[in-house]
Amino acid sequence: MVIAAGSTRTMTSGSSGFLLVPIPEYPALDPQPYKNIKIVVLGASNVGKTALIVRFLTKRFIGDYEANTGALYSRTINIDGEQTSLQVQDTPCVSLQQVDGEGLICQEQINHSIYWADGYMLVFSITDDSSYRTIHPLYQHVRRIHPGGNIPIILVGNKSDLLRARQVAVEDGEALAAELGGAYFESSARENHEGVREAFLHLYQEISRTFRGANGEKRRAGLHQGRPKSPNMQELKRRFRQALSSKVKSASVL
Repeated sequence: MVIAAGSTRTMTSGSSGFLLVPIPEYPALDPQPYKNIKIVVLGASNVGKTALIVRFLTKRFIGDYEANTGALYSRTINIDGEQTSLQVQDTPCVSLQQVDGEGLICQEQINHSIYWADGYMLVFSITDDSSYRTIHPLYQHVRRIHPGGNIPIILVGNKSDLLRARQVAVEDGEALAAELGGAYFESSARENHEGVREAFLHLYQEISRTFRGANGEKRRAGLHQGRPKSPNMQELKRRFRQALSSKVKSASVL
């Protein structure tokens, strides 16, 4: 039964009774600001950023994607028995260039996403050493935008199913994560949903701890910072339809 906002009804049955009272549509103040979580996923090209996000939100794996323009996925999910509004920002790739040393090529859209987010997932492929070498300059770039305070961050080495093509050792990933002050996860968006989920949930917990320690100051400071303009879950559904259509065509050819 659905009770419209503003209505009050008392119902009794025998000796038992209960009261249905109005539920405010817009609470004046969220006592738990960490219930609204904003995550940005950063890394070089072809490391599997989009695949990780899709795997986490849908438990599905899609092998082929269009060029990433930076989609924003918004969804309410149950984490640790609590409903959480989760926004995950995918981003275009970043890359290194040789200009008086190593410089980072980074679009303005990425800068906006870094400023907007509460926590950061830095992703490289264990099969691509150059994507690993992008991580440290990328972290320094995040730090320039957020020069003070604790930054919830994790490092993810994706494509762990491709062991024969490994170029980055587990020890190197762990050492870099320790230097950056975050945890290290190796994952396979293709084969292991639980591993991907574990990485995202760890970052969620780190963000929650940061918010509790700051008494919600970061959230209040960011209330006027609009989220990046990009597609939401409709974009995800469109990609599913595209992938399914391709599979049907392939099957008909066979």
